[in-house]
Amino acid sequence: MRSVTFVAALATLFVLGPARGADAPQAPMIVALHCGHLIDTDAGKLLGESTIVIEGERIREVRGGYADVAGGKAIDLKGATCLPGLIDSHTHLTSQLSPQFYTERFRLNAADYAIRSVGYARRTLEAGFTTVRNLGDDDYNSVALRNAINAGTVAGPRIFTAGTAIGSSGGHADGTNGYRQDLAGDPGPKDGIINSVEDAWKAIRLHYKNNVDVIKIMPSGGVLDEGGSADNSQLTLDEIKALVAAAHDYGFTVAAHAHGAEGIRRAVVGGVDSIEHGTYLDDAGIKLMKEHGTWLVPTIIAGKTAQEMAEKPGAMPPQVAEKAKRVGPLIQATAGRAYKAGVKIAFGTDAGVYPHGNNAKEFVYMVEAGMPPMFVIQAATTHAAQLLKREKDLGSIAKGKFADVVAVPGNPLDDVSLLQKVSFVMKAGVVYELTTRP
Repeated sequence: MRSVTFVAALATLFVLGPARGADAPQAPMIVALHCGHLIDTDAGKLLGESTIVIEGERIREVRGGYADVAGGKAIDLKGATCLPGLIDSHTHLTSQLSPQFYTERFRLNAADYAIRSVGYARRTLEAGFTTVRNLGDDDYNSVALRNAINAGTVAGPRIFTAGTAIGSSGGHADGTNGYRQDLAGDPGPKDGIINSVEDAWKAIRLHYKNNVDVIKIMPSGGVLDEGGSADNSQLTLDEIKALVAAAHDYGFTVAAHAHGAEGIRRAVVGGVDSIEHGTYLDDAGIKLMKEHGTWLVPTIIAGKTAQEMAEKPGAMPPQVAEKAKRVGPLIQATAGRAYKAGVKIAFGTDAGVYPHGNNAKEFVYMVEAGMPPMFVIQAATTHAAQLLKREKDLGSIAKGKFADVVAVPGNPLDDVSLLQKVSFVMKAGVVYELTTRP
């Protein structure tokens, strides 16, 4: 396992200038990355020898060849291919599926999950993912994780978090689903559980109060909850429209977990920004998504991992395993059909269903589904930045954008699996050293 440590906080180290008092402004340090190749995700091209000039936390310019920068520090990446920091549009950094997952809910406290999340965040950054969209937690733990990363207290990706997912009583968002009656209670909007239009508005306003960045809703059943269906509809169209209207009022985008065709239809008509998983997406749903410009985040690796785990006796509750065996084999083929039909696709993995840090396996599965290597890299860079509505800051290596840069040995356009071998990570001008340990 690799661990990540700060090598140089380039965003906060400065070049010494003439002494003008303790409070005198100083110039940010300039760094030049000498890349053997550079993937231009805006143009969809592989460039040759290139120099990325970093000033503070932003990219100052990109030059052809290996250029020296006066007063700057050079970093040699001549044997590697540089590309923008990767973006995973669907993670769960505060949890990780295991055979103990279902019993730990009764033994662990919110603080336990928060502490675990620090390690999960570190592994994600080590894997080259400098930005994530975190789509669901308990107790808003990922809000605290985001704040700690932003403050420099811990190392991790830039997080846009949804906090607690929103769904209906007994549905995929209801964390008490499967509990005995005296423990289940009756969760409400403060817990992310709604059963009316009025509840929908209150839930969004509470999420705003709890300082989230995006909204995650659950219009259909899911695999890992203890309910009987993975694809039944669990929110009415009016409830979805209310959730989206309230979310957009507050400037939030809305991600919709949806496996079932009807749940997908309602979510798209209701105005969500993205469909997550989309297992039973049919031709009518594809047509609707194209008409509305709705993004698909396939999460192929999650389906495969859940299916593999379901085959192990005792690893999951029986009803969960049965759903995983049905849904797991379908997601990859659905993603391939959606790509061929022209649906907009952003990279996302449902990290936490599989072990954190293995996010880049999704690239291999996407290529197997029929997507070209350049497209899947763009799905995790320019496309994901567009989904986040942060394309001015993220998604490509260009002047003025955050200095999020990763490097891999060789050419990932020839072998996309090389994206699982990240050798260099920079986030907002801060370089992290990847080291090997037992």
